[in-house]
Amino acid sequence: MCLAVPGKVLSIEERDGTRMATVDFGGVVKEVCLEYLPDLRVGEYAIVHVGFALQRLDEESAHRTLELFENLGMLQEEFGDPWEQAAQAGGSDGLGREVQR
Repeated sequence: MCLAVPGKVLSIEERDGTRMATVDFGGVVKEVCLEYLPDLRVGEYAIVHVGFALQRLDEESAHRTLELFENLGMLQEEFGDPWEQAAQAGGSDGLGREVQR
């Protein structure tokens, strides 16, 4: 599943003519394209989907949404290790051991 996840802009730079940001998603830090929100600034929050900041968000709403996603296990699903997820889906822990379900 791909979620639109709120994140806080930690830094902004231009790379090859594209405005990019380092964004914190409740402890997971990713690079995000800011071309759809050219006036977004460091310290502000945005909803991000597939690597693009799509909409500015206030801090309180961002924290509530991140907390909800965390409680539902959706952040791990969205940002977790894809190799681990594939192994668990296949009934193994990635080390050849069966996973209890």
